[in-house]
Amino acid sequence: MKTSDIRQAIESGKTALGVEFGSTRIKAVLIGENHAPIASGSYEWENRYENGVWTYHLDDVWAGLQESYRQLSREVEEKYGVRLQTIGAIGFSGMMHGYLAFDAADNLLAPFRTWRNTMTAQAAEKLTALFQFNIPQRWSIAHLYQAMLNGEAHVREIRFQTTLAGYVHWKLTGQKVLGVGEASGMFPIDSTTMDYDRGMLAKFNDLLKAEKLPFTLEDILPRVLLAGESAGALTAEGARLIDPSGTLRAGIPLCPPEGDAGTGMVATNSVAERTGNVSAGTSVFAMIVLERALSKVYPEIDMVTTPSGKPVAMVHSNNCTSDLNAWIHLFQEAIQALGVEVGESQLYETLYRKALSGDSDAGGLLAYNYVSGEHITHFEEGRPLFVRTPESRFNLANFMRVHLFSALGALKIGMDILFEQERVRLDQLLGHGGFFKTREVGQRMMAAAVNVPVSVMETAGEGGAWGIALLAAYMLRKGAQEPLEKYLSEKVFAGEKVSTVEPDPADVAGFAQFMKRYKDGLIIERAAVEGLK
Repeated sequence: MKTSDIRQAIESGKTALGVEFGSTRIKAVLIGENHAPIASGSYEWENRYENGVWTYHLDDVWAGLQESYRQLSREVEEKYGVRLQTIGAIGFSGMMHGYLAFDAADNLLAPFRTWRNTMTAQAAEKLTALFQFNIPQRWSIAHLYQAMLNGEAHVREIRFQTTLAGYVHWKLTGQKVLGVGEASGMFPIDSTTMDYDRGMLAKFNDLLKAEKLPFTLEDILPRVLLAGESAGALTAEGARLIDPSGTLRAGIPLCPPEGDAGTGMVATNSVAERTGNVSAGTSVFAMIVLERALSKVYPEIDMVTTPSGKPVAMVHSNNCTSDLNAWIHLFQEAIQALGVEVGESQLYETLYRKALSGDSDAGGLLAYNYVSGEHITHFEEGRPLFVRTPESRFNLANFMRVHLFSALGALKIGMDILFEQERVRLDQLLGHGGFFKTREVGQRMMAAAVNVPVSVMETAGEGGAWGIALLAAYMLRKGAQEPLEKYLSEKVFAGEKVSTVEPDPADVAGFAQFMKRYKDGLIIERAAVEGLK
């Protein structure tokens, strides 16, 4: 778009603003009529470990939002010569799950407990058994029930419980609502009713009644909304919370607040059935949109939904590239010790590409990338390992290949549950994250692991702030009954440049050989955990 066209869009409010509260950064993105970003701002923040709880202070939420918006509005003025006074629609996203509980006077009853806390094992186990539905420790309902089991006095005072994105939205609009994808990380969703599962609500309400607590879940949980539905408008007080200068006007419509999983699906155009996306960096998780619900409970798989309520299976592995990065940094030290200077990007690309010339099964080598524990393989702690036999073909190409394979080992076990036991069908997987940065390599390894085509889009790096901005635009511009997946495919991603790698049969067979070695060798990892303290 021409600068003059963008300026006119800004002045007339034909824009959408997305803000995502990530684990290390708050990011704001303003998009124009063609859905492309036109300005952005950000704020770095970190969780704190206080009194045994991973938390963020709520004052930092508002400081970060204001600074991100200030940077964005300054960029608008500098690039386009116009002050940002109104916006077509706004959306907020954040880290899913966690625990934010408020009393009747809207006071926070306990420090914000984030998704990172692992203090709810007892509650998660009991609820999984009660519901016959996997309830991970990080889910909001697990936090509530653990507080009940602990006998925490504040539970009796709860009148509203929400997530980080839901909290921000509530304070800006007065509306206690959540998008269905975000809500699915608080409490299980029934994708036939697009609301909290009634049977499970009744079972939990029985627990509340037994404790003589003065509320039901329906009383305290946010109302569930679907993508495209109106979620209120920015109040005068809310406008001041975003922009203390008073320039931003009230009355701007807001879309339902969504979680980072949902905005990631939107940003990779992975909301239709038989599509999926995989984010691979420090950790790795795959999200597959299902044609039907799974037949039974699997502790390795979380069930959430798309922003339009379709069931999604999520396979999450704690460890991906951290150990591989450590090896590459070791190689960097060796090169520097020889007096040679090689840039980090060049080194990564060279070593990643070397893996393509390795044996299909990585030459009989074995590695475990467990810097931390790995729930899929039932390890509470990890010990990174590299193992070989005297007969293994030990060379640089195989060494790199086995570490790339290892980055996907635990994920593969979870994915096999979907493919082999549940017969899930997947047409294409969209990859994003550092694992896919070197052209073709990460895609080829992932295609070998899952045996489906793996694609990377140019816009995949835009992230969740762009994803929630797209949801805000969808609310404004969707046609009558236009499904979200159609809107994204035809109006946002039409003509998008996509690089796709098909699975190579030799790679697939080689990865299968590696996985047999990986599973058989878990006893070695167990011995390392027990023997190396």
